[in-house]
Amino acid sequence: MRSGTTPQYKPLFEDIARYTSSLLARKTNPIIQPVQAATDGPAAKKRKLEKGEATGNAQTTGDLKAELPLQFYMPDVSFAIPQRKKLTLEFTAGRGFLRARNQTSKEIEFGISWDKIQHVLCLPVPEKNQRQTNFCIIPQYGDGINPPPNGDPAPESIVWTVADGPPKAAFSGNGQPIANTEGETAEQLVRKTLNENLSQTQVVRPDEREFVSAMPEAHRKGEKAYHVKAFRGSKEGYLFLLSTGILFGFKKPLLFFAFESIDSISYTSVLQRTFNLNVVARPIASDETQEFEFSMIDQADFSGIDTYIKKHGLQDASLAEARRAKQYNINGAKAGGENAAVAEGEAEESELQKAQRELEDQEDEDEEDYDPGSDSDTDGSGSSSDEDDSEDGEGHANEDDDDDDDNEDRDLVADELGSQAEDIPDDQL
Repeated sequence: MRSGTTPQYKPLFEDIARYTSSLLARKTNPIIQPVQAATDGPAAKKRKLEKGEATGNAQTTGDLKAELPLQFYMPDVSFAIPQRKKLTLEFTAGRGFLRARNQTSKEIEFGISWDKIQHVLCLPVPEKNQRQTNFCIIPQYGDGINPPPNGDPAPESIVWTVADGPPKAAFSGNGQPIANTEGETAEQLVRKTLNENLSQTQVVRPDEREFVSAMPEAHRKGEKAYHVKAFRGSKEGYLFLLSTGILFGFKKPLLFFAFESIDSISYTSVLQRTFNLNVVARPIASDETQEFEFSMIDQADFSGIDTYIKKHGLQDASLAEARRAKQYNINGAKAGGENAAVAEGEAEESELQKAQRELEDQEDEDEEDYDPGSDSDTDGSGSSSDEDDSEDGEGHANEDDDDDDDNEDRDLVADELGSQAEDIPDDQL
């Protein structure tokens, strides 16, 4: 009653209401939360995201948008995920947050606590005339393999692009331009600053000792390529075979198969020009597996991919537990596992190399099923099965008749199969 008759108290009550609302809002800010409501979907979905993502980081999410002292910032950075726009990249002091600030409104668009970062990758952008680098920040439970606990929504990765050459603008926390070391590129500066803030991991880059494509970079002649083009369903992307795992990017959602999450890798639909790669992945906290197929990979990269798979023992599901055991000591325990993997894979590798040589001799590019023993123009695996049965039943009786015409060959095979059909019931009787 008294507040209604005393207008001078109205601003005070409004301030109290705004302060209370801001406290409630801080408790529900997610780790990575775009602030543009127009593209976030229905209100019910937003409430679900806020409720789910806030539970995993209640200690620090309230500070994500706070005015914190900065260690480093770089304006005009092109982000691709979770938003495609130019923002200011910020690293807060004291290993607090990596975040992106809107350059017009000055609001924090999204970010992540340093201790929630699982993997950081620094990868060349394929098929660009000018050299560029993508930095990929993969949060805990954001690799597309390991789901968050309690059914919470998975956080999105963060991806931004840095152009080749020295940084156009980079500043320390006090606003002073960072002195550019002679020859230091923007990619090197960002990578160095990331490593200074990361405690549980380091920035991973491609290494030609792990994998390099047999085909050079198409748009930058003479430059090595560290990716292979592949499709997952209808979505085109790139596979990067790295020292800690395999990335498929750069479209939403990113997939990162850390070695400890890979159960096994195999090949399917091996044709003359392309083949498919099947990755069976298993979350760390589960025994259930999920299969991911990447198709239309160029045969030119078969040998390099196969060598990488055998080197890390990824072809053998029996080695999956050993890979999981290395999760917290990958570098220290790698040598023994690699030797064991190579020993386990020697027989299979020789068979695959033999199959590859035979595939190169095939002339029928429309063949759908790989058949290393077939020289005929007939389609399907039935032809292979018939020939195998003939060889098993009659040895190499057809070798002396290779120069006969096609009709005689067909008659001979029919006669021999007919003979088998007559002999089998007699033997059984």
